[in-house]
Amino acid sequence: MELGSDIVWIIISIAVVIGGADQFTDGASALARRLKVPSIVVGLTVVAFGTSAPELFVSLTSAAQGSAGMAVGNVMGSNIFNVLLIVGLSAVVAPFLVSKSTVKKDVPWAVGATVLLLLLCMDGHISRVDGLLLLAGFVAFMVYTLRMARTSGEEETDPVSSDVSVGSSVALILCGLAALVLGSNVFVSRASDVASALGVSDAVIGLTVVAGGTSLPELATSIVAARKGQAALAIGNVVGSNVFNVLLILGLASLVRPLGMEGITVVDFALFAVSILLMWLMCRTSYKVTRWEGVILFILFLAYISWLVFHAI
Repeated sequence: MELGSDIVWIIISIAVVIGGADQFTDGASALARRLKVPSIVVGLTVVAFGTSAPELFVSLTSAAQGSAGMAVGNVMGSNIFNVLLIVGLSAVVAPFLVSKSTVKKDVPWAVGATVLLLLLCMDGHISRVDGLLLLAGFVAFMVYTLRMARTSGEEETDPVSSDVSVGSSVALILCGLAALVLGSNVFVSRASDVASALGVSDAVIGLTVVAGGTSLPELATSIVAARKGQAALAIGNVVGSNVFNVLLILGLASLVRPLGMEGITVVDFALFAVSILLMWLMCRTSYKVTRWEGVILFILFLAYISWLVFHAI
């Protein structure tokens, strides 16, 4: 009975976290338009933060509560979900082209962030110094992205003025942040209870339930885009989210508390690296992701989840 209650609260908290991210993003975007902030800056900061907010707050809460395995598992699992599930399903729904610029300039950032994290984890933990290195990488990524946007002539302000008042925008931001904090606390607490009840580690819960729940916004966005014939957005969504997850989220989480690798296996690390490399190779072959390549990614995802469940039982 108690396990059923925990599951119900997990579902509710996921909804609260996602709703909080939406409110925060809406309020911050409206405020930015009121203040005449360039639209590209809004996209690279507010919107990017909004899609990564669930992972950020859940990982920070996990680190603060001493659930390092869940914090690391959340990021690694989310990145695996992003590539294998989101890109895979998007390509199955509608095969899509990938620009040469994305393949040569953007995807390498996600690959580089993955390699950097693997190197930092070789000693079995992510220290505060490691966290500072990750955050330095994130700053470099933001500077690079903003410069690329400016050279593309995309730094004009949004021509659509916001019809939301400053007071309402601030209220949305505060309500969104409150929902993110509250929902994340409930989520981590209940997920840890479920892990204990089922006799599995926080890392496994982080790699599955937590990663799946916090990746829902990206999954929904990419599938809808694919159905509308804009599936190429999935690559940009995945690249940005993967870079944010590794460099920003784990960087900040490790500053809160150094993170150990308890419960994270060699298979998890291997798929974490292989998934992004596989996507990069698929994109480089003909600058597109075909339906059969999407099927391969999705089958690999199902195999990984099956492996996790089998070893958790």
